[in-house]
Amino acid sequence: MPNELLDKSNLTQLERVIRLHLAAAYNYARWLTRNDVDAEDVVQEACARAWKYSNTFRGENAKSWFMTTVRNAAFSWIKKNRQPQNVPLDDELDNEGVSQQSLPVITDASDIMALKAAMNQLAPEFIEVLVLKELEGYSYHEIAQITEVPVGTVMSRLSRARAKLQVLLSETETSGERK
Repeated sequence: MPNELLDKSNLTQLERVIRLHLAAAYNYARWLTRNDVDAEDVVQEACARAWKYSNTFRGENAKSWFMTTVRNAAFSWIKKNRQPQNVPLDDELDNEGVSQQSLPVITDASDIMALKAAMNQLAPEFIEVLVLKELEGYSYHEIAQITEVPVGTVMSRLSRARAKLQVLLSETETSGERK
């Protein structure tokens, strides 16, 4: 049922789509806003927008449609409430010696703290693809729909995000901040 299509004539289906994906929406908004309370505001706004604009749904994947609404609400909220952050995308990231296929294994609370700290150093474009792929399990195609960029861009951002994250985590290990 997660990929269930939304029938425009049945708002009960919209309610079901929102309920099914509410936890993922909150998690995504929390990573984008970097704050629990702000994420709640964003998800509430996204739900209101989903209800208001349910007639714009054109039969695509309902899950992706709703998460796009969450993304748009998050970036609107950030633009309105925060100073812009100039975090570079690191187009020239040196990937030598960095495996781009997998992230480090998280084994304890200090690993989680180090991962969160490292992710908070990434550009928002990197954070969102990591969260959607690694934490929420969306496909490349679904992420492309949600972020409104080509699949190739999603794959490139994900690869660069993984590489940058590994570099940041390696630096943390080297500096002795992790066990």
